[in-house]
Amino acid sequence: MATKKKRTPNAQNDSWVVIAADSVIDTQKQDCDPDFVRLRNPSTDEASLYMLGSGDGQLYEVKAFEEDFHSWFVGQTVQRDGKLLFVTQMDPLYLILPYMIKSGREGKFQPVDQVVKDEDFPVSSRLLSCTRSLTSLHHIAEEKEVGGLKFHRYSEERTLNWLKKKVERTVVALKKKNICVGEGVKSTTYVRVKSESDNQEEDYLRYAHGLISEYVSEELSKALLKHLGLPELKSPKETEPPSKPPKKMTAAQKSLAKVDKTGMKPMSSFFSPKTKAEKK
Repeated sequence: MATKKKRTPNAQNDSWVVIAADSVIDTQKQDCDPDFVRLRNPSTDEASLYMLGSGDGQLYEVKAFEEDFHSWFVGQTVQRDGKLLFVTQMDPLYLILPYMIKSGREGKFQPVDQVVKDEDFPVSSRLLSCTRSLTSLHHIAEEKEVGGLKFHRYSEERTLNWLKKKVERTVVALKKKNICVGEGVKSTTYVRVKSESDNQEEDYLRYAHGLISEYVSEELSKALLKHLGLPELKSPKETEPPSKPPKKMTAAQKSLAKVDKTGMKPMSSFFSPKTKAEKK
C-alpha cells in the first residue's frame, strides 16, 4: 500500500526581491549594510517601510507591489513572500516636516534634535544624520544661532514655497518625459486623446500637486493647492443640477392615495396582450 509522503514545512526566510539602483546597495564606501526601518508616514501618520543607506546618509522610500498567489524562485529555494519592492531615493525633509509642524505650535525656537523625537518610532532621530537634512532645514523653518548653536522654528510660508518649487520641478520632469496628464488622457497608456491645444498648464500643476501630496498631510495639501492658485475640484454631486421639486397632489389624488389597494390589479394589466391557454 502506497503511503503519502509528509511534506516538510517551508523554512521561513527574510529574502525579498528588490528593484533598486546599484548605488543603494553599494557598501564599498560604508562599512554598514542598508537598513530597512519603519518610520512615521508623513501623509497617513502610520508606520511605513523605508530604508537608510550609506551609513544613514541617504533615505529611501520602499514601495511594495503585491499580488495574490505569487512567489519567487531565489536560487534553489522558493520565497513564499511574493512582494516586489521598489526602492527610490527620498528627501528626508518630508519625514522631518511633521515634527517641525508639531513643535511649531509652541511658537518658540528649539534645537532640532529635541524636535525630531518619537517614542513610537525611535529610529526617527537617525533622519538627522542624512546628508540633506540639516543643510535643508531653512526650507521649512526659521533659523537662529545663539552661542554657536542653531535653533529652528517651523515656518508655513517657507514650507509652502519649498513645496511649490517641488511641484514646479515635477511639472518640468513630466513635460521632459512627454507624459501627458489631465482629463484628455487614457490612464492605462498615458496617451493624449485630445489635441495638444487642450493641454493646459493647470492639468500638469494638479497632477504634480497630487504626487507631492502623497508625502504631506491632507491639511498641508489643501494649503499648497491654495498657494498654487488652484481652486478645489467639486465632487460630482456638487456639480449635478438640483433635482426637480415634487409636484403638488390634488385633493382627488390625495384621497386616492389613501385607498386600500390590496387585491386590486394595476391599470396596465387590462391593456396587456392575452396569453394563449395551454392545450391539455
